Amino acid sequence: MITRRLILAGAAALALTTSASAEDWKAKYPELTFAVIPAENASGVTERWAPFMSYLSRELGVKVTLRIANDYAAVIEGQRAGNIHIASYGSASFARARLTGVKTDAFANDINSDGSTGYYSVFFVKASSAYKSIDQLKGKNLGLVDPNSTSGNNVPRFELDKMGIADADTYFSKVVFTGSHENAILALAQGTVDVAANQWTSDNDSTLAQMLTKGMLKNADGSPMKKDDFRIIHKSAPIINGPYAYNSDLPEEAKAAIAKAFFDVPAKDKAAFHRLQDGQKKGFHPATTKDWDGTIELIKFVDALRKKKAS
Repeated sequence: MITRRLILAGAAALALTTSASAEDWKAKYPELTFAVIPAENASGVTERWAPFMSYLSRELGVKVTLRIANDYAAVIEGQRAGNIHIASYGSASFARARLTGVKTDAFANDINSDGSTGYYSVFFVKASSAYKSIDQLKGKNLGLVDPNSTSGNNVPRFELDKMGIADADTYFSKVVFTGSHENAILALAQGTVDVAANQWTSDNDSTLAQMLTKGMLKNADGSPMKKDDFRIIHKSAPIINGPYAYNSDLPEEAKAAIAKAFFDVPAKDKAAFHRLQDGQKKGFHPATTKDWDGTIELIKFVDALRKKKAS
């Protein structure tokens, strides 16, 4: 006969088991490493992410340490080796990680201020230039971001191919990998390149907008540059926002705790979330690894372009 006493005893036993399980993963992982890809200079990354790391440490009950990777490949290899437990990926770098066998699972991505979960790859030129389209830039200098960047390399090459430009390296006089989204904009502002590929969600949500807000872009006379000093000459189809992903081998209790902490942060630590996103995002959207299957097909296409060029 099932009695109230038996039910209460069973519930208590389940609670103890659940609590013990939670403590087990924390004992095995007393510290988690969170890696981010380089979208801006190192000091800017640290200032932006530090409050969120403190929040995650409090919520998870283990220390969460920020690692600023040198490039996208370093994040991929760090997760492959198990040295990085959580990572902020771009769509293309996550697809590359999956294609090369990294055991990583997406669990969230950003929600934009308008509720959407995507962005665009754009080609920027200076508004003072005569360039209004890509076909006017043959023989000029192109600034890209990183070989594994979605908006800063893979989608731009895909877009160029749709325009009939199968080989960017011969169409442009020089193609430069600048290393970060900020560096690509700086190269354009300083005249090192004539056109730069970058990420853009809206006029108020982009690398360019962040740099203008921080006063990072100056005219030759030292005066601050404005949005009107730049012009978009091409915009891609929407791209899904890059994922936050944890190691597939982490205990399920750890994964659940990490995801919950992400989804709760706008309410639990508004200041940390606002600093992380500069007020440009609404929160985090639940995601699954399969959401980036389409990006994997894009990476396969770009790889095929490279092989064709090399042959």
